[in-house]
Amino acid sequence: AYWYYKLHATKPIFSTTQPNKLSKYKHLGKAGSPAHIDAVLSVARRTQIDHLTSCIDSLRQNWVDLYDSLKEKK
Repeated sequence: AYWYYKLHATKPIFSTTQPNKLSKYKHLGKAGSPAHIDAVLSVARRTQIDHLTSCIDSLRQNWVDLYDSLKEKK
């Protein structure tokens, strides 16, 4: 059996061989191929970015809450 991997998007975002046409799928080939490794690393980076963004948003909200609390005490 031959296993291959692909990325799947909800809307067409991947470039194709045809000009001005996008695809919802990007074929990566088999596990360990350069395209597959790059995709795995990209997904890992995206996960880290999403987590950091969530942390930043939480810190900002906590700062706003703290600022408002200090403002009310004055």
